[in-house]
Amino acid sequence: MRSKKTVALIAHDNKKSDIVNWAIKNKDALEKFDLCGTGTTAKLVSEATGLDVKRYLSGPLGGDQQIGAKIAEKKIDVVIFFWDPLSAQPHDPDVKALLRIAVVYDIPIATNKATADHVIHSSLI
Repeated sequence: MRSKKTVALIAHDNKKSDIVNWAIKNKDALEKFDLCGTGTTAKLVSEATGLDVKRYLSGPLGGDQQIGAKIAEKKIDVVIFFWDPLSAQPHDPDVKALLRIAVVYDIPIATNKATADHVIHSSLI
């Protein structure tokens, strides 16, 4: 059994600065978790916070699918996904598959700052 829960961090290009700022603000809470994320998001969060963030591929190159697979393997417990609903994404089917798998496996998936704040500070996690 894992000692810490794992949180995946994902953000579309237009939301990367938002997730980095959110991670900086919530660094103390994030330190309690094992962290992973897709490509550039993981790199940016790690550089900005000094936290260790396991890096998967970028979303369009399969990172969303890698995160989805880890959810199915019960190795990811929470997803923080700052997605951009106003921009078309070339990998939209992968994004929808990731959202679907999080719902199927009944794990929290926060898609905006307000929800991410509630999830990361919840006593249920």
